[in-house]
Amino acid sequence: MKIGFLGYGEAARAFHESLSRQGLAFIAYDILLGRDDETMSRAIESRGGIVASAIAGLAEADWIFSAVTADQSLLAVEPLLPHLRQGQVLIDINSVSPDRKRQTAVAVEAAGATYLDMAVMAPVHPRKHRTPVLIAGDAAERLLPELEALGFSASIAGSAPGAATAIKMVRSLFIKGLEAITVEALLAALAAGCFGEILASLSGSFPGLDWPKFAEYQFERTAIHGKRRAAEMQESAATLDALGLNGNLAREIAQVHDRTGASGVWKSVTLEETVARVLAARLGEQR
Repeated sequence: MKIGFLGYGEAARAFHESLSRQGLAFIAYDILLGRDDETMSRAIESRGGIVASAIAGLAEADWIFSAVTADQSLLAVEPLLPHLRQGQVLIDINSVSPDRKRQTAVAVEAAGATYLDMAVMAPVHPRKHRTPVLIAGDAAERLLPELEALGFSASIAGSAPGAATAIKMVRSLFIKGLEAITVEALLAALAAGCFGEILASLSGSFPGLDWPKFAEYQFERTAIHGKRRAAEMQESAATLDALGLNGNLAREIAQVHDRTGASGVWKSVTLEETVARVLAARLGEQR
């Protein structure tokens, strides 16, 4: 069995690393490979994979995991469509709206391949491809035993594409929203000169969150993955809009993630120092 990866970011690398222990063959293509990204090429080859020089190379794969940035999920698949064949499975793990996954499913199935909506429901580290996932689509029931045989922790969310990602998009509104609220509240606290008082108050009101470690983790995730999380929240906004709800809430959350990710600040010795550096970067944007 040959596994293909369309996009070779964090999720694809994690899946590849743990699946490579099972004697499978691998091939990967990423648009960055066309820009002489030797680091990515070496990462693919180090895990026993073949670097595809063009997207057509993925035609060799039995299963293709689509793992690109949220805003590119349909655009990235379009050049692949002429090379898909009957019997192939495209597994869309991108964090996008149900409508986007339904559009992608129609295109993939019109090309003769099988489409599977997969939602990754937790960070891919440390469990990698064993991270809990939800799957949906006409082939979900048929593919579940095969996924489980490879060690996936999968559950069926529904028989129609979009059912799995709908759960992810709604959940992400809360998870990424909590991160954004934490970041913005502590930035405001430091700017207002009441950082210690706010941190003590939050620690007292929510002792189960293990402050300040909780806040440190929120800043770390937002700073490292801000751009990707912002794209995901734009898809969450599209999901809410389609439901007749307030998509603007998700768009504001996206803006916090985007700006924090762009700050270039990851982690400092103390939480207050991290907050101070992010605040300086954020205020510097306005000058």
